[in-house]
Amino acid sequence: MLRRSLIGASATIGLAAPAVAQPRHTPVPAAPRPQARPPAVPSAPPANSPIGPVDTIARNVVLIDFETGATLISKGAEERMPPASMSKLMTMYVVFEYIKNGRIRPDQMMQVSDAAWRMGGSRMFLDRASSVSVDDLSRGVIIQSGNDACVTLAEGIAGSERAFTEIMQNMARELGLTSSTFRNATGWPDPEHRMTPRDLATLSRRVILDHPESYRLYGERSFRWNNITQENRNPLLGKVNGADGLKTGHTEEAGYCLTASVKRGDRRLILVVGGLPTMRARYEEAERLIEWGFREFDNVVLFRAADTIDQVPVYLGDRPTVPLVGGREVVATVPRGWRETLQAKVRFDSPVPAPVVKGQELGQIEVSGRGVPPMTLPLYAGADVERLGVVARIPAVISRMMGRGT
Repeated sequence: MLRRSLIGASATIGLAAPAVAQPRHTPVPAAPRPQARPPAVPSAPPANSPIGPVDTIARNVVLIDFETGATLISKGAEERMPPASMSKLMTMYVVFEYIKNGRIRPDQMMQVSDAAWRMGGSRMFLDRASSVSVDDLSRGVIIQSGNDACVTLAEGIAGSERAFTEIMQNMARELGLTSSTFRNATGWPDPEHRMTPRDLATLSRRVILDHPESYRLYGERSFRWNNITQENRNPLLGKVNGADGLKTGHTEEAGYCLTASVKRGDRRLILVVGGLPTMRARYEEAERLIEWGFREFDNVVLFRAADTIDQVPVYLGDRPTVPLVGGREVVATVPRGWRETLQAKVRFDSPVPAPVVKGQELGQIEVSGRGVPPMTLPLYAGADVERLGVVARIPAVISRMMGRGT
């Protein structure tokens, strides 16, 4: 396995200087605030970040960059916590998948059972035995956080809420949410109903990536049903520049929680906070941490999609090397003042045996440095390399056996 440093050696490996470390986007200024607020006073240990501790009163925090997956803030990110209504993100991911795969339709009607009608907590205020469309029920869950809407969707899809939670669990495993366990469709308190902040951030990213059209529902400001208008419970909508989702949560055990997404220009951040003491603290802490993330970090393009990052020797190929490329823009999340600390290294097996197919994964690029969130991305073959014929291979085999070739 070869490992080569790239930063500071671009001329050696033939990289075009303008292609390295260019700003990803033009920053969009944050919405003006009437007056500055003092930093939060922590009642617990601070959160970790690549550039040092960050004070926060939240019990659990994770802040990630949507494009690169870099973790900007972490505190109890792997702790299994009660997600409260934030687990409705998983409920709706299942609904979105069923719509996408044609198993249910947005205009399909589902009947409200007695069990759904009797649900406590936040409600859509469905009438018992009424029929409601999947589209309206979805808004009831996303905007109004309706427990009655959740149970109606669960029963309509799987026959029972219990069977639906099995679907949630299986789909969560497919998404890589290995620390999440679901016991209901609503987030109702249960000692075994748990998610980690990391899993919630991962799930949020998948909602946005896999269902961009349906995701727009999370940005709707209000929904009226049964002559009752309810505002979206997300406190950031309309107040924090670029906020467009996702979901709040609150129980006595969980405290006040929020999974939020904010997009400015080409850049999006996803934040999960939990264990806050009040609704106001939830809003203020979420706003403060998101502004910190946009202010302290930025995304830069290290290599463009077609840039040759390195040349990989090929054994028994009709050409001696194959270009190693990113296949897409290789973007890193870095702190302001990153230029003196950023390091990028490539790893690949050498030589790679022919044939090599364009797009075949051949190695990885590792980005790190003081204050830089570590990141590893795959690298691919930039061209096809055919295998030499039998006769042409003989000299190469002999040369390799004698230690003179590759």
